[in-house]
Amino acid sequence: MNPKVEFVDVVDIIVKAGDGGSGAVSFRREKYVPFGGPDGGDGGDGGFVFLIADPTLSTLYHLTEKKRYVAHNGENGRGKKQNGRNGDDLIIRVPVGTIVKDYRTGVFIADLDEPGKYCCVARGGKGGRGNTHFKSSTNQAPKFAEHGVKGEERHILLELKLLADAGLIGYPNVGKSSIISRISNARPKIANYHFTTLVPNLGVVSINDTPETSFVVADVPGLIKGASEGRGLGNVFLKHVERCSVIVHILDIAGSEGRDPLQDYYDIRKELEFFNPELAAKPEIVVGNKSDLLSQEKAEEKAREVEKAIGKPVLLVSAVTGANLDKLKLAIWEVVKESKKLFTGTVDLKTVELKKPEPVKLVLPDRVDIIVTKNDQGEFEVISEYVKTYMEKYKKEARFMLDDILEILQKHGLEEKLKAAGAKDGDTVWIEGVEFIFKE
Repeated sequence: MNPKVEFVDVVDIIVKAGDGGSGAVSFRREKYVPFGGPDGGDGGDGGFVFLIADPTLSTLYHLTEKKRYVAHNGENGRGKKQNGRNGDDLIIRVPVGTIVKDYRTGVFIADLDEPGKYCCVARGGKGGRGNTHFKSSTNQAPKFAEHGVKGEERHILLELKLLADAGLIGYPNVGKSSIISRISNARPKIANYHFTTLVPNLGVVSINDTPETSFVVADVPGLIKGASEGRGLGNVFLKHVERCSVIVHILDIAGSEGRDPLQDYYDIRKELEFFNPELAAKPEIVVGNKSDLLSQEKAEEKAREVEKAIGKPVLLVSAVTGANLDKLKLAIWEVVKESKKLFTGTVDLKTVELKKPEPVKLVLPDRVDIIVTKNDQGEFEVISEYVKTYMEKYKKEARFMLDDILEILQKHGLEEKLKAAGAKDGDTVWIEGVEFIFKE
């Protein structure tokens, strides 16, 4: 039974949704209207952060440029009942097949395994209500509104099973590892192995440092004569490049291992056809490596002999000197680019309607909790999650906020709790950073 081989491109990023805008405290001010009522508008909701599967991307390379991705905040409300604008959502494109997890807990969030599939990874904050919402029979001119709620921030892990766009094939020691190390970000161990390493090398190649022009290239080790019958590990690793757009067939044009490059070509092609005729039918770029071991004239002569026999051009390169490696990258990209175009039209990401969950809301606790502690200086501190949330939720002038907080705490037994903790007349009491003197 063949082992399951997976290669994962991993990126972790921090996503921050937009904060909600705050509601406005405003009153109608018009000529001949001496007692204008409240007209403060609501704040806009913060932008959400979405990930969406884009079939034109092959790698997570474009997300390595920065660590933090932030959506826009909602605008604050204004007078004349003008509501603030919602913050723009941030849509991050990822390749199809990206798995999303919480970085800290490892909890699974989504598997974006289809083009156009999306998930919300951070919810925007709810915009605060303006003072128009708080007018009542007992308060005709409310001088407070709501703060906007902060948007979610998450550290997420993105894992992509790399599916090669280009597969490098050829006998061991023809220079596949050296070539992949020169044209991509892969750093394989390179030595003069007469047999093969057991680990395939994958690398991300970037043409113009843009996500649309990056692709994955894979070296297929273990591919030797008899691989289709189970010799070596070529039959395992070949499965990894079944979906590739192009086969890059590397030959030792100098015959430095004592083998004939033309016979090598026929042997490897036979294994491909045995393994998967569809794979063998893919576009092929034939590369004559180790051209630096021959004179230019001799290398070109050997290339012409192979070209005449197989009916395909041979690109002479040298992994040692770097000769023609840029041409090789561009030749691969031209084929991969055409393959990517086949996805165009399968899903128009601009037309995907992103359904939003509810924005983040701040809800007051069901009950007013009061905890009184005494510090080393003999002062008392009042701790209350209800009060803390209340201060986050409402936008008021400081004196109104303090009066309201004291009234809420007194109604729920603050004085009794202070006495029970040992507070006496004249003792210092701290409530949310504000100093009070206790009076019995």
